[in-house]
Amino acid sequence: MLTCITHSPEETAHLASTIGKIIHEGTVICLDGELGVGKTLFVRALARTLGVESDVTSPTFNLMNIYEAACPIVHFDLYRIESEEELEDIGFYEYVDATEGIVLIEWAEKFPEALPEDRLEVRIDALDGEERQFIFAAEGEKSTALLEELNEIVDPEH
Repeated sequence: MLTCITHSPEETAHLASTIGKIIHEGTVICLDGELGVGKTLFVRALARTLGVESDVTSPTFNLMNIYEAACPIVHFDLYRIESEEELEDIGFYEYVDATEGIVLIEWAEKFPEALPEDRLEVRIDALDGEERQFIFAAEGEKSTALLEELNEIVDPEH
């Protein structure tokens, strides 16, 4: 587990960018936290680092966006999803089980049983003002290796 605090949106973006520099295809990142805490900001910065030039927005109404970069980035927002059947309808399992591309899931906590065994979980909580606390946890071998690498390069007081 890794806990760090950012003090501004710029520091949050820098943290995501740092992850974007070491992430590998086949990685699934699950982002959880209240509305407005910075999940989409985090995704945007990570996607930019991977070469996405198009506008990166929350897919709240689309449920899923795919961005072209060095590898495909699939961005899910499960906020409006009500059942696992809806996950099947949007092809959720096909993407999270794929070995190519990177999958980013906002509101992953809504469907813990639907998440892949190997994933990096990121909990974002608002503190005072623009400060955010990030708690990273890993499930599975690949995500554990990614978290260990993060532990070596990320300053907890980002």
